Amino acid sequence: MPCARLGTVRIATWNVNSVLARVPRLVEWLGIAEPDVLCLQELKTTTELFPHAEVEALGYEVAAYGTGRWNGVAVLSRVGLEDVRRGLLNEPGFQPDDAMLEAQEPRAVGATCGGVRVWSVYVPNGREVGHAHYEYKLAWLDALRDTVAEELRPDRPFTVLGDFNIAPTDEDVWDIKDFDGMTHVTEPERAKLAALRELGLRDVPPRGMKYPTNYTYWDYRGGNFHKNLGMRIDLMYATAELADNVTDAYVDRDARKGKLPSDHAPVVMDINR
Repeated sequence: MPCARLGTVRIATWNVNSVLARVPRLVEWLGIAEPDVLCLQELKTTTELFPHAEVEALGYEVAAYGTGRWNGVAVLSRVGLEDVRRGLLNEPGFQPDDAMLEAQEPRAVGATCGGVRVWSVYVPNGREVGHAHYEYKLAWLDALRDTVAEELRPDRPFTVLGDFNIAPTDEDVWDIKDFDGMTHVTEPERAKLAALRELGLRDVPPRGMKYPTNYTYWDYRGGNFHKNLGMRIDLMYATAELADNVTDAYVDRDARKGKLPSDHAPVVMDINR
């Protein structure tokens, strides 16, 4: 589904769930979808071990940020890559159970691509309400808001894409009753998304490609994908200039099928620039 219109910029996001395990799928999808900019999350590798050669062979520059654990983000661009920034303003750290010290995790990387400021983010999961990781998630979202507020400029289009680990509304999960008391749907989490929108960003909801729902994530277990028991947690936020010129936005369910898929599907928006 390559860009067909002159002047259209295609920007996408994909939680790839271990990039080294998905290199063939990533390369194939880049050839099919032909995004101008792709934000990746959950690399599960280091900056150095990211598959630069395979991606650069397709004409993309890469800004990767990873330490080899469970996180890691990247921005891939074939329309230029400037002013790369790794990490957020006043970003909190987290101390895993197996670590002696609190440390910042590689969850955000920004770059300017073809005149558009793009951030790829992997928001902490939160684990469960009341857990230290849940409080870390809320604090991390505050740092994201501070960074967006610092970087927003009237003369520069701006977008934040990625796995937010938050369903914006009850309609963004298969059955809200199944999420009673759980993370991803709580009011404090959703309030953090509202705080981003208050800065002037808009949620760009994609269309579904098979069902009327536009879910982006389906758990591997229980055949959830085939039952369409999913969630919309991979989000695209954009300033008014970009959002007003989106000509299409969709979830690529086909990329969730086949051998060794990620549990997330790519989400794509086409913008008339």
